[in-house]
Amino acid sequence: MTDTQKTIAIIGAGIVGVSTALWLQRDGHKVILIDRKGPAEGASFGNGGILASCSIVPVTVPGLLPKAPKMLFSPNQPLFLKWGYLPKLAPWLLKYLGHANAADTARAAAALTPIVGDSLQDHLALAQGTGAEKWIEPSDYVFVYDDRAHFESDAFGWNLRREHGFQWDEFEGQAFRDYDPVYSPDLGFAARLKDHGRIRDPGRYIKDLADHMVAQGGELIIADVEDIARENGQVTGVRAGGQVIACDAAVIASGVWSGPLAKKLGLEVPLESERGYHIEFWEPSVMPKTPVMVAARKFVATPMEGRLRLAGVVEFGGTEAEASKAPIELLRRNAAAVFPGLKASHVTEWLGHRPAPADSIPVIGELPHIKGAFTGFGHHHIGLTGGPKTGRILAQLISGRQPNVDLSVYSPARYTKAGHQ
Repeated sequence: MTDTQKTIAIIGAGIVGVSTALWLQRDGHKVILIDRKGPAEGASFGNGGILASCSIVPVTVPGLLPKAPKMLFSPNQPLFLKWGYLPKLAPWLLKYLGHANAADTARAAAALTPIVGDSLQDHLALAQGTGAEKWIEPSDYVFVYDDRAHFESDAFGWNLRREHGFQWDEFEGQAFRDYDPVYSPDLGFAARLKDHGRIRDPGRYIKDLADHMVAQGGELIIADVEDIARENGQVTGVRAGGQVIACDAAVIASGVWSGPLAKKLGLEVPLESERGYHIEFWEPSVMPKTPVMVAARKFVATPMEGRLRLAGVVEFGGTEAEASKAPIELLRRNAAAVFPGLKASHVTEWLGHRPAPADSIPVIGELPHIKGAFTGFGHHHIGLTGGPKTGRILAQLISGRQPNVDLSVYSPARYTKAGHQ
């Protein structure tokens, strides 16, 4: 508990915002959670549901640049682009692809490890006593490859994981089939990481966390946030739904929608929507025993409450465009290829927006030029995994405690005019 109670407005009711609110509440602060739609209505609803501690390797690995054009023109590759959006996307895309080198990939992995590396324990600590614990399931996380040579072609990423303390078991051929027989015989190699986890229903999990926050005296407001009010370089309130909600500090944690709000505060963050799709097979005839990343097809499959969720396609096209058919069709083809005989009572589809900063490193901390203005966004593919730790760090900063993490790499200062980005 802190000595001085503050009123904190948190903008965004996904996993980062809800985590921040709960940790602040435990520190004795008054919290107001503001979201345009309500808890878990964005990426926090539709993610892969994996507490993927080992997911420290960004998309922009060395060698991406020559592969990207071929991927865009193949209907069987998990990368799509709405071509009319390309002129708007281009400045961000050039920065993003500029990070596809060994040094920047290693830098991103080092930055992400403290945020995601202990995700299962971070979630258990967050959910303790909230009623949301029931959705957390400790599990292995398995990466499946065609064969050993295919696995070894990913050596750069696996070496980074090893450097950051991750260990794994390897299964080949019959040993893999003995571990889990549901996969196609074309898939002959697996790397298994222990001490991971999954959320059996991410949307309901985050709603339960938010309900607990409200039951403990927190406030939930459904409104669009227009701006953050400030006087003499200090946050005084949040402008939302035509009123000013008074507060001592404000946290921007609204995913891809954080960019325009941050810009009003003088932060020029190169942030894009990485449009992500999922399909769910309800009452499936086959179910993998653990969450899995199918490396050949770049998608994840996660056992969930009553259904199997497949997620992991990337499309660039902004936040306004309608869903595309091709990514969903690819996920359906992938499901048939990887899980032979998979049938379901019905199949549902979803599109959401992952917040992708050009350097793949989230923006976490206090703005250097506005006291009481904090950010917690830009987690790319790992928002669910890193949300609780991010929320705890922000709560510590707001309560005047120094987290046991070097925060300089996440600092919003890198996006101010005085910053170097």
